[in-house]
Amino acid sequence: MADKNLARTETWVFDLDNTLYPASCRLFDQIEAKMRAYITRHLGLEDEAARSLKTELFHRHGTTMKGLMVDHGVDPHHFLDYVHDIDLAPLDAAPGLDPVLAALPGRKVIFTNGSVAHAENVLGRLGIARHFDGIFDIVAADFTPKPQMAPYRQMLAALKVDPTRAAMVEDMARNLLPAAQLGMQTVWIPNGTDWGAEGQGEHIHHVTDDLAAFLSGIS
Repeated sequence: MADKNLARTETWVFDLDNTLYPASCRLFDQIEAKMRAYITRHLGLEDEAARSLKTELFHRHGTTMKGLMVDHGVDPHHFLDYVHDIDLAPLDAAPGLDPVLAALPGRKVIFTNGSVAHAENVLGRLGIARHFDGIFDIVAADFTPKPQMAPYRQMLAALKVDPTRAAMVEDMARNLLPAAQLGMQTVWIPNGTDWGAEGQGEHIHHVTDDLAAFLSGIS
């Protein structure tokens, strides 16, 4: 049962991947495979070396892309276009989430370390694009990823969000810390990975493995 702090939420800030669709559909596996392929092709590494570098860059820089930009001079636009060219067939429409979002009081926006184009493709496939009136992506954040604080402040300003009347929903626990520090309520959706669980703490106010059911309890 959601508490009164969520019931007074004016703006819902949703992450995209593994948040608005379940991690079990393995869509992000395709993106990770494309990242490895990009590293293999761009840096001339074998697959296992590319896998290790991808993980290392993710942990050091927040996203693999940021690490490739800083350490290897990769063009982020080229990288994003490549890794987001994926098959959305495993992603089922979300008929249960659609009416829940329609009934949920408040604005809904997207805050993603991906691109606007990827977000629009995913939202379209899920059949829920009509509920969102703003997308703040990694390009708008000057390629600075969550969980660094700067893109959170940029997102709040760009989308005109009052953090004290907002809630953020995210599958990576560490990405909720800046949100809580800015005054937002936080909702964590565990994605079943170790890296998704990193950074658990008191900044996580709610936990759910069923987004539609959780949101349906808010009025």
